[in-house]
Amino acid sequence: MDPAEVHYKLIRKVRIISNKEISATAEITRGCEKVPAARTVNWKARAASSWCSRCAEAEIFTSVGQMTDLIFTEKELVQSLKEYIRKEESRLVQIKSWASKLDDLTQTATADPEGYLSHPVNAYKLVKRLNTEWAELESLVLQDPADSFISNMSVQRQFFPDEEDEKGAAKALMRLQDTYKLDSESISKGRLPGVTFNALLSVDDCYDMGKTAYSDHDYYHTVLWMQQALKQLDEGEEAVVSKPEVLDYLSYSVYQMGDLHRAIQLTRRLLAVEPTHQRGGANLRYFERLLGKEMRESNTEQPPVAEAPIEFRTYERPVGYLPDRDIYEALCRGEGVKMTTERQKKLFCRYHNGNRNPRLLLAPMKEEDEWDSPRIVRYLDALSDTEIERIKEISKPQLARATVRDPKSGVLTVANYRVSKSTWLAAEDDPVVARVNQRIEDITGLTVETAELLQVANYGVGGQYEPHYDFSRRPFDSALKTDGNRLATYLNYMSDVEAGGATVFTDFGAVVRPRKGTAVFWYNLFRSGEGDYRTKHAACPVLVGSKWVSNKWLHERGQEFRRPCGLTEVD
Repeated sequence: MDPAEVHYKLIRKVRIISNKEISATAEITRGCEKVPAARTVNWKARAASSWCSRCAEAEIFTSVGQMTDLIFTEKELVQSLKEYIRKEESRLVQIKSWASKLDDLTQTATADPEGYLSHPVNAYKLVKRLNTEWAELESLVLQDPADSFISNMSVQRQFFPDEEDEKGAAKALMRLQDTYKLDSESISKGRLPGVTFNALLSVDDCYDMGKTAYSDHDYYHTVLWMQQALKQLDEGEEAVVSKPEVLDYLSYSVYQMGDLHRAIQLTRRLLAVEPTHQRGGANLRYFERLLGKEMRESNTEQPPVAEAPIEFRTYERPVGYLPDRDIYEALCRGEGVKMTTERQKKLFCRYHNGNRNPRLLLAPMKEEDEWDSPRIVRYLDALSDTEIERIKEISKPQLARATVRDPKSGVLTVANYRVSKSTWLAAEDDPVVARVNQRIEDITGLTVETAELLQVANYGVGGQYEPHYDFSRRPFDSALKTDGNRLATYLNYMSDVEAGGATVFTDFGAVVRPRKGTAVFWYNLFRSGEGDYRTKHAACPVLVGSKWVSNKWLHERGQEFRRPCGLTEVD
């Protein structure tokens, strides 16, 4: 699949077409669709709320699966543009032919007007030309082959990404940059692992990335991307944006990062290129006053300003809101995994027949241990390619931005720490869904009668779900009154992922990587019903590829004899 910057550039390109090529606007109303009926009333309401909470925005960047439609949209627009060019060239050929013929004729006529018109045929043809043929030429000039192109654009424009999509895709690239410790040049030059189609970021792309960060007061990433834009400009790459524009943003952002000396250097370079730059001049005077004050207070002399180029990763990344960010991101990179030799000795593979389930006796599942405590197992050949394609086919039109439950209000809402699109499928929607549900029940030995609908998710550009618990920690959650808490998670991987996209458990340092057609299973609750806080997990950002998963959350109700209570709180 395409690397993340392909998605960003596609969204940016379509946004540019939308903003600059079309003056007419075509509005579309995106209505809410209801989620298929669930077996129990509370999960029906929950799924419907999740779907309809997201009907007002496009948020195309959150699903690679849906973004593929943009490729074909752009292809159609290119064909329409080529047809417009062909018609325009044909029209210009005709006009040039007219102009050439009339130029020769008028050259002859103006040399001796009376002599020319003394010939009655010439007199007739002059009158005819001015009365008829010039009117035809006027009509030809007034013809606008762009009408069909504009009309096609107006139709397609309703499906274009919006400004929030472009910002979201840019922020996704920055998230990948942070998580996988990629420098701006590696991303700009397309040097990513597992890529099939290479893609480059131009000076203008890098500049726009920096502006997106700047608009969020994210000076750390502004510096990284403005530096890259400046580097590519210094190497001679042509661009629409100018060096003074880049230096203007870069110098101020460097100042905001606390590097006053470097801010002065960059501002001086800005003024060397454009001496009349008003903001640059004002900033330089301000920076120099601040530096002078610092020197006086420290009783030191101002050092000479060096013109050494900025190195990448000069500044420390600001502390974020995520407490276990470093552990989470390290695991995503494959670092800090706590799989020891002693632990590996406890892990086995086996055939699993679901406690002699009739449907598994002749075709038992291949089961592999991924972790010993808490126990995480993987089932091979849990979904066939045909089943996967059918689930994706019926899910894709229904995908909507995935939501989370607000810990304070309990209301489902979108969040930046969960970037994907999802939908919910009931057994009644398709025989494949019913078959998958039955298989989950056979494998786990748990009833799916009180389970939630099968959730299907597709992760977009830099798609992720930061560390979270699957079980509810809100005892007053009304959704738990009927069917109880989320006892277990059954997660199907419906695609391979070229790079990134692993499921990581931050508490005990486990990494489970996507493998198409396999499924992983773990319990979220102890037998006592208490939450197992060790199961805090995350979906790492997808670096390269398109990640499709489907999961079933199995609830406590109905499992009383299938998974009886233990004798202690942590059994």
